[in-house]
Amino acid sequence: MARRMLIAGNWKMNGLQAARDEAGRLVEALGGRAPDDADVLICPPATLLADMARDLDGSGLLVGGQDCHAEARGAHTGDVSAEMAADAGASHVIVGHSERRADHGETDEMVREKAAAALRAGLTPVICVGETLADRDAGRAEEIVSAQIRGSTPGSVDAAGLVIAYEPVWAIGTGRTASSADIAAMHAAARAALAAVKGADAGAAVRILYGGSVKPDNAAAILAIDGVDGALVGGASLAAADFHAIIAARPRPG
Repeated sequence: MARRMLIAGNWKMNGLQAARDEAGRLVEALGGRAPDDADVLICPPATLLADMARDLDGSGLLVGGQDCHAEARGAHTGDVSAEMAADAGASHVIVGHSERRADHGETDEMVREKAAAALRAGLTPVICVGETLADRDAGRAEEIVSAQIRGSTPGSVDAAGLVIAYEPVWAIGTGRTASSADIAAMHAAARAALAAVKGADAGAAVRILYGGSVKPDNAAAILAIDGVDGALVGGASLAAADFHAIIAARPRPG
């Protein structure tokens, strides 16, 4: 099944108002519009979300949040609901990133509830999964990732409304990347886990991105791997020139 490629940038806790200029430079580098054959998504910090959505209006580029609360509203100081992100102009939201799982103790159940909240608000959840170095060294990488997918994916929802991002935790921000063979095997395992949860046809419709130190010099090789439907890019998405180079490295249809 042909799946449309998605190149997503996760700015994490980076970017003041001046950083919005980088998004403008990216649009210029793309010739004024997002490519016809791929989706491009920028997930800035919440403080920039609404402004960036306005900045990019008409360009075809998408904006998303980096997290959301499971509840639509309430006494949750400092949190942002999926409805708030949608109201600010988001189309997607990242949930379950390894940094949230590690730093904030988020469980698969919590991630599943956030993904369901995103869907409730009309957003596409980008559900992050990935093994630690200890998991990989113990030979449990596929087991761990498959369990995360089963535990983090809402059950009663159209699979076409989901995105999975596979990010080996040991490769995030370290400069290390998994081998092509490892990436292909992990994406195949993730696809099999999706098929088990959603059914074969539905599981085949979900885009699975690779993340973990994706950079201009390795993007072409990663994006060409069978089963890789795009990338979730961290630090390299902060500079328009680098992010554009990654977008340009995608394989083209035909």
